[in-house]
Amino acid sequence: MKPTSPASPERRAQLQAELRRDTAERQKGYREQALRILPHVCASCGRSFEGKRLKELTVHHKDHNHNNNPPDGSNWELLCIYCHDHEHEKTLLGGYYEGARAQKDTFKPSIFEQFSVLDSLLSQPPANDDANDAPEDTH
Repeated sequence: MKPTSPASPERRAQLQAELRRDTAERQKGYREQALRILPHVCASCGRSFEGKRLKELTVHHKDHNHNNNPPDGSNWELLCIYCHDHEHEKTLLGGYYEGARAQKDTFKPSIFEQFSVLDSLLSQPPANDDANDAPEDTH
């Protein structure tokens, strides 16, 4: 890759303005709000996060509705990426533990019926071929 020349002062000012705008916009989001008001500890496993590892901490919506974002954070908990995945797997698999299928696993009936002719084969008496059953004449 060919090295590029340094950005002009105008381009540098434009990039800094975009970064400031993006930072301000991001701080309005629920992740930044949650990171401001909640301790940086996974609510499930208890590990603490700081610095570069803070990106491994995710916001989990307790009611599973990502549009429910109260300003006090009462619907949020911070979970590490592993515990967050586990939390959603528990929800998906919950129906299996109760003996039911998860709703998204409903299958359409198959058009193939592998045993459709089995009854007709079993209900027929065995073929009795008299020519094969007669003793052979050895004379």
